[in-house]
Amino acid sequence: MTGLVILILCWLAGWATLARIKPCRAAAAGAARTVEKISVIIPARNEEKNLPRLLRSLQSQPVPPDEIIVVDDASTDRTAAAATELGARVVTPPPLPEGWRGKTWACHHGAAEAKNVWLLFLDADTWFEPDGLAAVRAEFFAAGGGALSVAPLHHVEQLHEQFSAFFNLLMLAGTGAFTLLGDRMTPRGLLGQFLLVEKSAYIRVGGHAVVKERVLENFWLAEKLRAAGVPLHCRGGRNVFSFRMYPLGWREMMDGWIKGFAAGAGKTPLPLLLLVIAWMSGLIMATGNLLLAKDAPVCFFVYAGYAAQVAWFLRRIGTFHWLTALLFPAPLIFYFIIFTRSVWRAARKQPVDWKGRKIHAG
Repeated sequence: MTGLVILILCWLAGWATLARIKPCRAAAAGAARTVEKISVIIPARNEEKNLPRLLRSLQSQPVPPDEIIVVDDASTDRTAAAATELGARVVTPPPLPEGWRGKTWACHHGAAEAKNVWLLFLDADTWFEPDGLAAVRAEFFAAGGGALSVAPLHHVEQLHEQFSAFFNLLMLAGTGAFTLLGDRMTPRGLLGQFLLVEKSAYIRVGGHAVVKERVLENFWLAEKLRAAGVPLHCRGGRNVFSFRMYPLGWREMMDGWIKGFAAGAGKTPLPLLLLVIAWMSGLIMATGNLLLAKDAPVCFFVYAGYAAQVAWFLRRIGTFHWLTALLFPAPLIFYFIIFTRSVWRAARKQPVDWKGRKIHAG
């Protein structure tokens, strides 16, 4: 009986952590022009294949952004040419200096070139859904400005991509933005694929220069913004903003998650981290009890409850197959393997090869 109570409490910890993935609200007709102009900044290194989808999605919005800047981060493919062909302004920064990450260096220079009072930093593997930019504008305006991060809906197309399930969930959980408290709890982090911020606030905290060496730069930048009194907001991206991660296979996906995921865990507040640990412990215990089958009906019921919970979460963050939730131990084990490797590499200061550069977790 005690074991069942513990499992229920751990299950509830999962709901406490990720129960409120609030979407962006729809924009009222004619409202898009009532807010400030946006400069879109896209750091891009070897993104020739991804950029066209993002740029076309921006240009097809009913009210396109006022400025699109692609910062070519020493690409060896046709990134700059693809951006120019699709009407973006291409910025080429000086060679990467010691102590900077490629992305933070690119964002820093893109922001310096931007002309408008709102800055929108986007990863190149993302795209807007129809009317998505208007919804983002409306959400930012209604929230009162500051800084807004939108968690893109993860489009999952191949088998290996299903194994990103728990990475996606725990990245959202680590922000502290989607708990039962909702907006009553200030986010502890901002997601890396999307950051809309007032330029004045960005400059006041020092911009990307103050997080120049970080992999998960928006998690660390959130700390600077929060300390300066800048309001922080996080929203879900369903029907608004989407992305696809690591489509090229297992190696790309493993290296992508290894390069910085452990650093994100280190930024999660202790109470939130304990809730996450409790939930994951419940997932493990429910699986172990089902395999041992000591009390088959109860074990099946508990496992089904956890699987349904995972399915509910995944439905809100991506297009994961229902079997991924039903067989959640498989992506959970994959998560633990990659997380352990990330911690091990970070402790030993071993780099990961990423787009032709050596990346250290941090």
